[in-house]
Amino acid sequence: MTKNEALFENKIVADRDSGFANMTRRKFLNFAGASTGLVLLAACSKNDNNGVDLGSGDTGILNYAYALEQLEAAFYIQVVNSFYTGISADERSLLTDIRDHEVAHREFFKAALGGSAIQALEVDFSSINFADRTSVLGTAKAFEDLGVSAYNGAGPLLQSAAFLTLAGKIVSVEARHAALIRDRISNGSFVAGDVVDLTTGLEKSRTPAQVLGIAGTYIKTQINASNLPS
Repeated sequence: MTKNEALFENKIVADRDSGFANMTRRKFLNFAGASTGLVLLAACSKNDNNGVDLGSGDTGILNYAYALEQLEAAFYIQVVNSFYTGISADERSLLTDIRDHEVAHREFFKAALGGSAIQALEVDFSSINFADRTSVLGTAKAFEDLGVSAYNGAGPLLQSAAFLTLAGKIVSVEARHAALIRDRISNGSFVAGDVVDLTTGLEKSRTPAQVLGIAGTYIKTQINASNLPS
C-alpha cells in the first residue's frame, strides 16, 4: 500500500469511527472501493475575482464533479424537505433514495479532495416550483441527464485510473437515476434520442464548459474552470 493510499484509508476509518459519516455515505464509500483511492494533497483552490477556481489536473476534474454533486444534492434535499403536492408513497421513497445517493456522492468527493475541495456553493432554485410534480421531475430529468453527460465528457480528462474507475461507478448510478426519472415522466423514454445516439447506442457527452454553462442557471457562486485539462 502506498503512503497516499494509507492516508486515504486511515481518513475513511477515522470518519467512520467518529460518526462523521452517515450510513449512506459509508455504504457508498465501501461500494466505490474508496480504500484503493488516492488522497489529493494539492493546495486549496483559490477564490478570486474570476470566481472559485476548480484547479487543474485530476484535482480540477474532481472539484468539477464535486460542484455538480453539490447542486444535485441541494436540489434533492429541498425536494424531500417539501414534497410536491399529491406525491405517491412510491415516488416519495424513490426520490428519498436518490437524495441519499447524491448526498453520498457529494460527501465522497469532499472527503477525496480534502483540503483541495472547493467551498460550498450557493444555489438558486427560484425558477423551480417544488410544489408541482411536473416542475420537480422536469428539473430532476435535466440535472440527471446533465450529470451523465458531464461524467462522460470528463472521464477522458482524468489521468488516474483509480479515479476513472470511481467516476465510472458514480456515472452508472446517475444513469439509473436519469432512466427512472424519465420513465416517471413518460414510460419508455429512457432511451430517447436526445441523450442516446440511436445509431451507435452510446450516451452523449458534454465538455465542462458546456455543462457549467447550463448548470450556471442554478449556481449563484461564480466558478472558474479555465485551468481544467482539455
